[in-house]
Amino acid sequence: MELNSSKFAPVAKETLGTERIVRPSVNYWKDAWRRLRKNRLAMAGLTILVLIALLAIFAPMFSHYKYDQQMLTLRNHGPSAEYWFGNDDFGRDLWTRVWVGARISLMIGIIAAIIDLIVGVIYGGISGYFGGRVDDIMQRVIEIVYSIPYLLIAILLIMVIGPGVSSIILAYAITGWVPMARLVRGQVLSLKEQEYVLASRTLGSSPWRIIFRHLIPNALGIIIVQITFVVPQAIFVEAFLSFIGLGVRVPLASLGYLLSDGATYMRLYPHRLLFPTAVFSLILLSFNVLGDGLRDALDPKMRK
Repeated sequence: MELNSSKFAPVAKETLGTERIVRPSVNYWKDAWRRLRKNRLAMAGLTILVLIALLAIFAPMFSHYKYDQQMLTLRNHGPSAEYWFGNDDFGRDLWTRVWVGARISLMIGIIAAIIDLIVGVIYGGISGYFGGRVDDIMQRVIEIVYSIPYLLIAILLIMVIGPGVSSIILAYAITGWVPMARLVRGQVLSLKEQEYVLASRTLGSSPWRIIFRHLIPNALGIIIVQITFVVPQAIFVEAFLSFIGLGVRVPLASLGYLLSDGATYMRLYPHRLLFPTAVFSLILLSFNVLGDGLRDALDPKMRK
């Protein structure tokens, strides 16, 4: 076929920039944050959690009364300008006690999340990557640990070392990491066959480098979402143990203990149950809506 200049025409100047990329490049985490900010419910949950955390840290520090300071002349007084949440049956300031309780509950939830990150993620990553006999043995260990009820372990530890925050945390450290380990194992099993893992293995990378530099970072999205559900679950378990009298020691207060104490006097002094319940419910609700928002924001299928 003979080429002829009549079959060609110069490109118009106004069409030269039509294929230019005008949108700035956005990485995965910036795009996830952009989509999370558009979720008003998730951002409201994040704002409430930050506010509660700040109050739990600083409110007892700037209060005029200590959480265990007794004023027997002010027993079971309702909310007032001096005592915003009222007093309990020993005259202790409920405003201070509620935020001390929130501090303890949040601390237990955060420690539970750290245990999940350290034990669950590493255990699940190793089990999923090596597979075979290693995976079989590690999964049998998980099944044994998972078959032991958390409440039974907590009661046994409380009988041995006494009730308190340390018993609750230790009981969670024994069994609480199992769901995270299973989740990470499933993610690693699906990711380890990807091309970038094969390329890294071909270049001579060690299994540990592949796990911690490639596999776990690529599973961070679902790990972060799981963490937002681990924290309220740990807080709820602590509240349940404190509610049945197996939690923190008096006069130290957690939200579970305040709920149990307030339920006893619910009809006579409803303020003793109202304020701890409100803070406890806000914490659980905020973590749940934030977890839902993070799940949508970190899901690549939701990208537009």
